[in-house]
Amino acid sequence: MLLLLLLLVPLALPTVQGWGKDGHYAVCKIAEEFLSEDALFAVNQLLPDSAQGDLASVCSWPDEIRYNYHYRWSSALHYIDTPDFKCNYQYCRDCHDSYGHKDRCVTGAIHNYTMQLRLANADASSELKYNLTEALMFLSHFVGDVHQPLHVGFTGDLGGNTITVRWYRRKTNLHHVWDNMIIESALKKFYDSDLSVMIQAIQRNISDIWLNDTSSWEHCAHNYTACPDRYASESISLACKFAYKNATPGSTLEDEYFLSRLPIVEKRLAQGGVRLAAILNRIFTAKTGIAQA
Repeated sequence: MLLLLLLLVPLALPTVQGWGKDGHYAVCKIAEEFLSEDALFAVNQLLPDSAQGDLASVCSWPDEIRYNYHYRWSSALHYIDTPDFKCNYQYCRDCHDSYGHKDRCVTGAIHNYTMQLRLANADASSELKYNLTEALMFLSHFVGDVHQPLHVGFTGDLGGNTITVRWYRRKTNLHHVWDNMIIESALKKFYDSDLSVMIQAIQRNISDIWLNDTSSWEHCAHNYTACPDRYASESISLACKFAYKNATPGSTLEDEYFLSRLPIVEKRLAQGGVRLAAILNRIFTAKTGIAQA
C-alpha cells in the first residue's frame, strides 16, 4: 500500500528545513479561515491539548522533532530533490530519499497522511492503526513545505542549501533566504514586525486580488482529496524562474531580489493555506467518523 513504509525506513539527516516558523504559522492560520464547520470540529478533536484549538500553533512541530531519535525517519519527508536544471517534477523519478527508497518525499508524505486521516474518518475502527494527531500535524506542515519553491529544488545543491549568498550584509544560503529571510525582511519593512499584520494582508489579497483564482487553487483532478504533485510542479517551476535566477554562489541579494520575490512568497503562503483547508474539508465530511458532530 502506498507509503506505509514511511514509518519504517531510517535515513540520513540533510540540512533542509521547511518554511520557517513564521511561514508555517501563516499557512495554517490562513487555512483556519477556510475550514468548513465539520473540518474545524474534526481538527479541534485531533489537536493536542497544548494547541488550545489553534492549528497554526503546532504547524512547526515536524521541524521541532525531526532530529529527535524517535522521529529521524521523518527528515526526508520535508522536500523533494529533482535532477539538476530539469525544472520539472515527476513523482516516479523524484520521490525517494537519499538511499533510493521510493515514496519518501514531501509529496509522498502528503499522500500518506491524507490517506490515514481519510480512512480513519470513514471507518472509526481504522483510528487504532494510526496516530491521527500526528497525521494532522504532519499533513498541515508538509502542505506548507511543498509550496516553498526550494523544497522542490535541485539535487546538486540540496535545494539551495549549498549555495552561499549574502542577504544584504548577512552571510547565509539560498534555501534559508526562501525559508526565512524574505519573510523576516518583509515583516520589518512592511508589517511593523507583526506576523498577524502580514497574515491579514495576505488574507485581504485572497479575498480581493486572488478571489477568482482560489477555486482553481483548491481543485484536484479526478476528485482526488489532495494533489501534491501539482503543487510540487509549481514549486520547481518557480524555483527555476525566481529562486535560482540571479542567485549564484557568492552573490549579494538585496532590494531588487527581495522586492521581486516577495510577491511569490506571499502567494505561495496563500496557496498553501487555501489548499490545506480544501484538503481537510474533503477529508472531514459529516458522513461518519471524526467529523460527526
